[in-house]
Amino acid sequence: MARRKKIYEGKAKILYEGPEPGTIVQYFKDDATAFNAQKKDVIEGKGVLNNRLSEYFMTGLNNIGVPTHFIRRLNMREQLVRQVEIIPLEIIVRNYAAGSMSKRLGLEEGLQLPRPIVEYCYKDDALGDPLVTEEHIAAFGWATQQDMDDILSLALRVNDFLSGVMMAVGIKLVDFKIEVGRVYDGDFQRLIVADEISPDSCRLWDIETGQKLDKDVFRRDLGSLTDAYTEVAKRLGVMPKNSTPITKPTLIN
Repeated sequence: MARRKKIYEGKAKILYEGPEPGTIVQYFKDDATAFNAQKKDVIEGKGVLNNRLSEYFMTGLNNIGVPTHFIRRLNMREQLVRQVEIIPLEIIVRNYAAGSMSKRLGLEEGLQLPRPIVEYCYKDDALGDPLVTEEHIAAFGWATQQDMDDILSLALRVNDFLSGVMMAVGIKLVDFKIEVGRVYDGDFQRLIVADEISPDSCRLWDIETGQKLDKDVFRRDLGSLTDAYTEVAKRLGVMPKNSTPITKPTLIN
């Protein structure tokens, strides 16, 4: 079998050239990072869980008419996705104060916000993904005003979907991050949700206990990250409720 061509390797995923033009194979690693990769570890089974959970969320979004790059899952760690031109922004939707927002604005963690607040960060690891305004985005040509209108619409639709899905299984969607990419059909451009949606990119708290079920478990040394992600997967029906946390997975379908 010919060696696949690696396109890009990030903190949590590796991208390979896909089998057909315009496709990419997205491989989920077990690496965990926090504080702009200042804290690192390898969490066995994390990549498998994120692959399955991202498949679940992306499929759900596609089914309700929110376009994503997801095509299909290939195996336990890989999925086939559409190749997109990523807009260099992280789009953050916040329903409750937490993390950097709490620190910046002096808000108590868990405070419900008056409405969902959408923030934008410039994607640049060397700079620590700084917070930017729409004025920066327009001035530096990262996205047009029409792009920003479409991004806001996508972000709020994703928020509605994820909030409802999580609430149904007793989980509070505190905030989340998405990335958006451009795809072209002839001369026509449209924006779609790309990258991943998983507990790596969301803050998820148990509604009753406030237990954290996301990457804050790793950031703050609150216990087993695999146990937290497995709990999310079990509640959503992605994994059987009587299954044990994934370790040293066998890479089969």
